[in-house]
Amino acid sequence: MGDIVTFKRPKPGEKHKGKTLCKSGFHKWEVVKANPFDVKSGKLVSRFRCSRCGATRVESR
Repeated sequence: MGDIVTFKRPKPGEKHKGKTLCKSGFHKWEVVKANPFDVKSGKLVSRFRCSRCGATRVESR
């Protein structure tokens, strides 16, 4: 016989953890290091991604 694996449903608090902050505008921005140069505009850009929800933001210098 094999090992018995129990499947547990995530609680609503665990499933939506951190998303209410992002909906209120309090994202947790982290810098994305890939592709720092925007080819179309020819400028250096800083790309940010929220570690909770995955939203992206771009700042040009």
